[in-house]
Amino acid sequence: MDVLINVFVGLHIIGIAALLGGFLTQMKAMSAGTARFTPAMLHGALTMLVTGVALVGLNQADDQTVNNLKIGVKLAILVVILGLVYVKRDEEKADKALFGAVGGLTVANIFIAVLWT
Repeated sequence: MDVLINVFVGLHIIGIAALLGGFLTQMKAMSAGTARFTPAMLHGALTMLVTGVALVGLNQADDQTVNNLKIGVKLAILVVILGLVYVKRDEEKADKALFGAVGGLTVANIFIAVLWT
């Protein structure tokens, strides 16, 4: 079971890398007002959602304790990120505030995962 959990953790990290990487590569375009939500950002957020839900289930099946409040906060943040990216994915330009919010929420989600014990 540990190997399977570690595989899903790796996939979860790949998802966050795609989401954050998509944001970071558009930072210069964001300052110019031409940033847009890329498919990598959408796919990264979806990957995070699917693997996160799988990780919660696998950890509970393995009788490990799961902090449901932490998972709920992370899920709520991810749903907001996913909603923004999904709705605005076809627009040529993303509003600076919305694009910045996605980046900020992504970084917040990372810090919640790492620092909330």
